[in-house]
Amino acid sequence: MSEHRKHSRVPFLTGCVLVVGRTAHPTHLIDISLKGALIETPRGLRPQQATGMLEVRLAQSDVTIRMRVVPAHHTRERTGLRCMSIDVDSMTHLRRLMELNLGDPGLVERELTALGRP
Repeated sequence: MSEHRKHSRVPFLTGCVLVVGRTAHPTHLIDISLKGALIETPRGLRPQQATGMLEVRLAQSDVTIRMRVVPAHHTRERTGLRCMSIDVDSMTHLRRLMELNLGDPGLVERELTALGRP
């Protein structure tokens, strides 16, 4: 598969919850970016139904990153989610997470500028 991604992804293996309607689907985050996330497809949920709120609680803190997502692509075991909206606090925490894991705050700043979210 050729790589066309314009946004950096950070491997970030942790538990997360995909809330679809009134149902919370516990699953695992594989990686995250400013534009979305890759998760293990939750049991009992067809990837096409993965429209909802992704909640990623950062370990050893009370911080939760929340983003409204829609399915972008999927395989049998994984679902790629596109971020449609994110609140300011979540974006601030996501930005810091990206800066720490990429080791290049300038790269994150350029990606945010490209998104129109300076």
